[in-house]
Amino acid sequence: MINTFAASDDTLLDIHFSSRHVTFPDENIRSDQLQASVPLLLQPSDARSKSLLFDELRSFRASLKWCALDHSTCIGKFVSYFIFVFLAITLPMVSSLSIRVPSSAPADYPISYNKLVQLPESVLALIAFFTLFRFFKRYGLRQLLFLDDLQEDSLFIRRGYSRELDKAFRYLAWILFPSFIVEVAHKIIFFSTVKISLPCNVCPGNIPLNPIMFVLVLASWVYRTGVFLLVCVLFRLTCKLQILRFGGLHKLFDGCESDAGVIYREHVRIKKQLSFTSHRYRFFIISCLVTITVSQFGSLWLVLGFNNEKNFFNSGDLVICSAVQLSGAFLCLLGAARITHRAQGIVSIATRWQMSVASASTRIDQGKSHVPEADKTLASDAGENESDSSDIFLAISSQDSYSFQTRQALVAYLQHNNGGITLFGFALDRGLLHTLFAFEFSLVLWILSRVVVLS
Repeated sequence: MINTFAASDDTLLDIHFSSRHVTFPDENIRSDQLQASVPLLLQPSDARSKSLLFDELRSFRASLKWCALDHSTCIGKFVSYFIFVFLAITLPMVSSLSIRVPSSAPADYPISYNKLVQLPESVLALIAFFTLFRFFKRYGLRQLLFLDDLQEDSLFIRRGYSRELDKAFRYLAWILFPSFIVEVAHKIIFFSTVKISLPCNVCPGNIPLNPIMFVLVLASWVYRTGVFLLVCVLFRLTCKLQILRFGGLHKLFDGCESDAGVIYREHVRIKKQLSFTSHRYRFFIISCLVTITVSQFGSLWLVLGFNNEKNFFNSGDLVICSAVQLSGAFLCLLGAARITHRAQGIVSIATRWQMSVASASTRIDQGKSHVPEADKTLASDAGENESDSSDIFLAISSQDSYSFQTRQALVAYLQHNNGGITLFGFALDRGLLHTLFAFEFSLVLWILSRVVVLS
């Protein structure tokens, strides 16, 4: 029932008597303001569909605009293409051709170390830029980060993912900022020693080319490195979401009252998103691994082949380039390996849950009224710790609401669908990491043997 009263100042008051309390318009306004101040990831699904005032991706979109990677408009695309061609392709070529060896240096002075790092940095930036272009064209940022699917997740997962979104760019800063400091120190020493001479003498002689080239080269390095690390951070963020969901899936096994159908549907949803992630990033991961491998061993061959003295002036670029490349590769590989490890460990959790339920049912059927103390001490631990999946225990209840065949079918399903991130069918787990390490170590030993024999 709704009654409307008019006050002396012609103000209308709507009073609702339906729920045994009176509701005024000012209360609705205050509640809307309080709800608008809550981040979208922590709001109910219907509230998130009404307003985008507090967008959880505002920092991502602002960073993309500052990095000239905003493809939402035609002007943004044109600016993005122009900046990429200039900073990632044209400027490295011009700087490599314009650097002249100091006259006081010997003829075989290894100044080519600086030229060596330009190619892999540009190739990695090209791979990352193509990956981002494909992502923005097909999916968009929200679909890429699976934000639309968070409506079906618990508050624990949404809070954890909201924290990871806030911390996403910290990982990029932890890699980029120290490397930038070292790069600035190296470039100051480098450009104070070498001479810059543009091809065909396109600039007058009174223009200070060294300071201009110094600033442009630093801008090119920041752009190429940032684009590469940005894709690595996006992949790690996607991996972190799936790790949180596996933690929620582990909690579903807590007790004998767990619903096998709910567990099955949740695992199917996670596996579907893992398949999407594998297909989206497999080209980026494989291309980057090949590029980094060729770059690292080419640098190793060149460094060991020169008999000259190695110092910060001629080898600093190699150190910085290698540190950034390996950091980005570790972000991707370790994130994928953690997901695969959690996915493979779910089979052990399900098997022990099935055994616990069967044991409890057997004891109930035999008329035993108590549960052994060893079973009572089992507890679930599905937080964000780094412990092995075998450390996650189960709490045993005295009720068994589901048949043995249903639980056994769930266990059989998990045994045949326990993969995580895959690369063309090969699971990116610890075994694959061990294989990659053995392959890389064998190449190192081969290069060392060749250099020692040739010298």
